[in-house]
Amino acid sequence: MKESDKNMEQLIDKMMAEEKLQSPSIDFTSKIMSEVLVLEQRKLKAYKPLISKPVWIFIGTAIVALVIYLSFFSVSENNLEIGKVYTDKITTAFSGIHFSKNIMYAVLIVPFMILIQVGVLKNYFDKKYQL
Repeated sequence: MKESDKNMEQLIDKMMAEEKLQSPSIDFTSKIMSEVLVLEQRKLKAYKPLISKPVWIFIGTAIVALVIYLSFFSVSENNLEIGKVYTDKITTAFSGIHFSKNIMYAVLIVPFMILIQVGVLKNYFDKKYQL
């Protein structure tokens, strides 16, 4: 070792011997734990759905009431004729378009696969971030 390194080491040893060992205050642990609890309480937020249950019930009831009203009370000859005219126009507009079997299978299967994937991912993230 060099002479300067020995002198530096002796100086550091002397300084360390002169310093007293510091100890935390008596209530140090309780203060830290109270801060941790405050941080945890800030993190935790109660899950609140975007649309509440009463609103979903109202929407469902409104749709059912609309379907019942349209099916029972507003059936008349004029409405049937208007509906037939529109369905004839729609069928003639799309009569020239032909889809292959592969496209039809994709159109039928992809929505189901997306629904399954959404369910699986929701369960995965619920388990991963469960409190």
